[in-house]
Amino acid sequence: MKKNTAKRALLWTVSTVLFLTLVLCVHIYIVTRPKVDAQTIAMARIDFKEDIKQADADKITAWLYQQKGIDHVLCNEKTNIAVFSFYPAKANADNIVTNLKSNFNYNANRFIPTKEQMASGCPVASTSVTYKVYTFLSNIF
Repeated sequence: MKKNTAKRALLWTVSTVLFLTLVLCVHIYIVTRPKVDAQTIAMARIDFKEDIKQADADKITAWLYQQKGIDHVLCNEKTNIAVFSFYPAKANADNIVTNLKSNFNYNANRFIPTKEQMASGCPVASTSVTYKVYTFLSNIF
């Protein structure tokens, strides 16, 4: 009888530990997974390596608006550039550009700025008073 009770107690203990381990793993996954804010909007730019006409620009704009997650589209036939804003939680800009190229057979690439371009793209000049105040405050905190 004692042997049967000991086996039963061991079985309950092992089952409880495995269940709690599973709960802990699920909890850690839920807490540490990357969160994508559904309201975040990003922008992407497509550079066309060939001249596009107004009809092409209209066709590209209409196609981009039909894609899931696209918020706003601007396509300029004079500069051969299309810019669109999208929700990263719903769409991937690289996939959109790849699908655009395959659907329309355009020679186009997504423009991704270099680190130097990103650093120089700040609208606050490094000589401005606002920038100096920002730098001072960021060094304090």
